[in-house]
Amino acid sequence: MAGLVREIESDAAAERKLTGREPLGSEAVLSQHPQTRPEKLKKSPAPLFHAASKDARQGLRTAYGLFLAAFREAAERLKARDRLARFPNSCFPPALPFVGLPAAASL
Repeated sequence: MAGLVREIESDAAAERKLTGREPLGSEAVLSQHPQTRPEKLKKSPAPLFHAASKDARQGLRTAYGLFLAAFREAAERLKARDRLARFPNSCFPPALPFVGLPAAASL
């Protein structure tokens, strides 16, 4: 943990040196109102996947595409009354349509 903190501190020091910005300090932070909002907010959409790198994100997107294709194929087979359709692991198959009892059976 101490090594991780040192790495963060050195990265922050390098960034401050490049930008010339200094941290606010404890007095300035404590003098701010806790519910103050920034004047401008970033309005970009959230990513579909949070990942450590672009390659990891692309891998997740590819894996999800394969999962979705397998799910849709199995759902179509189930819809065509194939009760042995194999769904991907860790998913919930769609519900089967409700089939009520014949009118004569309910008497």
